[in-house]
This record gives sequence, structure tokens and C-alpha cells, in this order.
Amino acid sequence: MIAYLDTHALIHLALGRSRLIGREASRLIQRAELLISPMVLVELEYLYEIGRLKVRSRDIQTKLEHELGIKLCEIPFATVAGAAIDEIWTRDVFDRIIVANARVNGLAPLISADERIAEHYPRAVW
Repeated sequence: MIAYLDTHALIHLALGRSRLIGREASRLIQRAELLISPMVLVELEYLYEIGRLKVRSRDIQTKLEHELGIKLCEIPFATVAGAAIDEIWTRDVFDRIIVANARVNGLAPLISADERIAEHYPRAVW
């Protein structure tokens, strides 16, 4: 089984704050092959650039790849972008792409604390 992590969940893991992750999401993290959308890396870098993170996205990716085996999803961007066009419930481009990435990969679970994502993506887990 695979599962995707959204940016917020990935930050919790990178900063050692797994205790803040919900019980159901924690169980999924333990048993699933974990993937991230490339858009998560873009959002992490944006957060670094505006000063909300102290670590660059590639450093976070490398750390979690080695510690937890988290992998970058390799579904072609054109496929993901095509699905993101239908995510009309948000204007947040990061959320649109991250959700679309999980959706096109067989409606995979998406570990996210975002209530708006949970309202619109049936496989959101926290």
C-alpha cells in the first residue's frame, strides 16, 4: 500500500514532531510506502524562502528519504496537472497539485491535517 504525505505532515516528521500526527495517520505511516508529490518540495522551498522554515526542501527530502524511506512520486507532471484542473474546491495551487497527485495514483490515501482537504478528498487521513 502507498500513501502520500502533504507538506504539513512532512514538516512534522522532519522536525521530529510525530507525536502531533493523528493516530490513524501514524498507523498508516508505519505500514505504507510513503510518497510525496514534487509540489511538496516546491512548497517547502517557498516556506524556506519566506522564512517559515530554517531548512531547504532538498535537505528535508534527503533526511526523510534516509530515515523513513519517503520517495518522490514519479507520475508525469502533465498527468497530475490534468487532474488538478478538476480540483476546483481551492485556489491554493499547492493543495490542488498535492491532492491531484494522490488522486491520479489510484485514489491513494493522503496524510493531511488540512480540514479543507479532508472535506474534498475522500482518502484524506489524520
